[in-house]
Amino acid sequence: MSTAAPPSDYRLLVPRDWFRVDLTHERWRRQLKTFVDRESAGSSVPPEITRGIWTTLRNTAENGVRQGALEFFLRTESPDGSAVPASLLISLTPTAHGLAPPPHQFAETLTRRRGPDIEVDVVVLAAGEAVRVVTETTLDFHVHMPGGIGYLLLTFSTPLSGTKSPMGHLCDAIAHSLRWV
Repeated sequence: MSTAAPPSDYRLLVPRDWFRVDLTHERWRRQLKTFVDRESAGSSVPPEITRGIWTTLRNTAENGVRQGALEFFLRTESPDGSAVPASLLISLTPTAHGLAPPPHQFAETLTRRRGPDIEVDVVVLAAGEAVRVVTETTLDFHVHMPGGIGYLLLTFSTPLSGTKSPMGHLCDAIAHSLRWV
């Protein structure tokens, strides 16, 4: 059980060219639509592709909100905006005080659940220990929160470039910038 005080907030360094959607306010759908419209403006992307991207991003955000998501960051990887962008979804997964499993135990549980084809390990970030889960196109960091109150989940998706690319390395660097406030 952790004796450290729970943090009141977090800080994360995300590049300025990533579009931020605040999922804690009702206006998030409008913010998400602004991103899609901006990225498709002036391009030759067919409207049905733009609608498909909007639907995918909206569904991702809605599912995230139901599961405690706080913020959604987006960055277009394709020059014409015709593909689902790279993203970062930040979620809070609270537990009763002191009941959050330690990172090594949580990593073992995730390994059993997800299977041997997924890379699961425990890494040390500036914010503390985290369970890192890597697939071909996703990179998740379950960051153990001080005070034993749960995990902050950073879910990166890099559908075009994959996690073994410069974009994947940038996502890793963003996670390593996490600090508690």
